[in-house]
Amino acid sequence: MRNLVRPEKTQERAAYYDAIAGQNLFPLWERLADLLSPEPRVRSRPHAWKYKDVRPALMQAAGIISAEEAERRVLILENPGLIGSSAITESLYAGLQLITPGEIAPAHRHSPSALRFLLEGTGAYTAVGGEKAWMEPGDLVLTPSMQWHDHGHEGQDPVVWLDVLDLPLLTNLGAIFLDGFGDRRYPETRPAASSEALYGSNMRPIGYENPSKNSPLIKYSYARSRGALEAMSRAADPDPILGYGLEYVDPLTGRSALSTISTFLQFLPKGFLGQEQRVTDGRIFSIAEGFGQVDVGEGEHKKTFSYAPRDTIVAPCWAPVSWRSQSDTFVFTASDRNVQQLLGVWRAKQQVEADA
Repeated sequence: MRNLVRPEKTQERAAYYDAIAGQNLFPLWERLADLLSPEPRVRSRPHAWKYKDVRPALMQAAGIISAEEAERRVLILENPGLIGSSAITESLYAGLQLITPGEIAPAHRHSPSALRFLLEGTGAYTAVGGEKAWMEPGDLVLTPSMQWHDHGHEGQDPVVWLDVLDLPLLTNLGAIFLDGFGDRRYPETRPAASSEALYGSNMRPIGYENPSKNSPLIKYSYARSRGALEAMSRAADPDPILGYGLEYVDPLTGRSALSTISTFLQFLPKGFLGQEQRVTDGRIFSIAEGFGQVDVGEGEHKKTFSYAPRDTIVAPCWAPVSWRSQSDTFVFTASDRNVQQLLGVWRAKQQVEADA
């Protein structure tokens, strides 16, 4: 495979480059080797945030600022290779959000799509488009683009969830919009769990057409998703890379639940030794249950992380990943795979080898 080589920079060429710079022109041949490469080159790095280490700082934030004053009390999970970007991968943002009993995070809406994966606590809700979704650990709650949403807590103990947004992707596109509602709560227009009642039974209401590119379901119950994986494990052998894996989808179309963020739940049985996987989507892993190790990356950037419940791990684009489970493990994953597939650029190592 031939790498691109930057041409020799002679005095004549240097003078030419200086002459055209005033017209905001630059020779492509001087940058082509940086713009195109035989394999992906990204700045993001493998990293892990141990929940037991991060949680004290998150709880301390509750005494420093309220959810209402902060708009959203969140600690950003910023990739060490993307300092200053508020990004965990080149296309995705992630953070840990804390809401304490009695608090309300005010209603707003924005063009970036968001998801919440609950890590700790009960008694909190996310209201989307006027429908409350009560949250239990492991539940996935969706907030599609430009949907009014607010958060509240009517329980007794702190609640923490993982936020993932397509914020960096939309920032690069320039398509960022935010509207404040003007009141803390958006009016309740539908009964709680009504979207699950209408669309959560793998059947479509007669005559229904979804006007959105996103799932009409607001919440995907962890108990139901986990149960589906356990049933799958009783019916089939594990995949040598993933163990048992399912994707969260729009139940009416089979498309990804969010148009810009792919979401998955994975079951690694105790003692699972996974083969290496290498794909172009940058992946965010949240450990719902279990203990073990995961290898991420290669060469000088390769890391081996021991994982425990509620830990967050990031695997950049094209970083090899392999899992080893010491106990039954359930892993939630969010990535930009859906966008890449829609653009026709998503690739796995096997595809690259077949094309070579």
